[in-house]
Amino acid sequence: MSTILILYYSRHGATADMARRIARGVEEVDGMEACLRTVPAISSVCEAVEDSIPESGDPYVTLDDVRQCSGLVLGSPTRFGNMAGAMKYFLDSTSPLWLEGSLVDKPAAVFTSTSSLHGGQESTLLSMMLPLMHHGMVMLGLPYPNTDLMNTKTGGTPYGPSHLAGSDNKQPLSDEEISHCQHLGKRIACIASSLEK
Repeated sequence: MSTILILYYSRHGATADMARRIARGVEEVDGMEACLRTVPAISSVCEAVEDSIPESGDPYVTLDDVRQCSGLVLGSPTRFGNMAGAMKYFLDSTSPLWLEGSLVDKPAAVFTSTSSLHGGQESTLLSMMLPLMHHGMVMLGLPYPNTDLMNTKTGGTPYGPSHLAGSDNKQPLSDEEISHCQHLGKRIACIASSLEK
């Protein structure tokens, strides 16, 4: 089995829910499996110390998880139009993979969640693409033949799935947002599979 790594950071659960929906799309493709991983929170005032295994949810990512994947899907909530600091902190530690060229020519995609419709979804997705492009990955988005992109009243961009969580961060994923996530998961799995042949 080939693995698509779905790496995310989630504070209120929406980004984690999107990750699980993307995983379902990945696993619709024969010979492909999804691997869900997260990153620990960071502190702005001191070095944060976390157990190596979180109390709940998916395990923390390792460089080997990234090194061994056939494709990578990166997700983060929006923080002032950018990815969350915890995700950026982890990405800053991936220089050994860059030096090895471990991710060159592997497919990659991104997803995000915001509390408001104009909270920086597209700029956040673009910010997450930059380090992946430096790693030499092949960026994938959501093509417009996915007709839900034209009709959504909630999240969804051609750069990747997005979710409108609402000001209380409790709004569930809409049918269109679920469709975008599953479509992206299936798309990256299909492309990773074809690249490995």
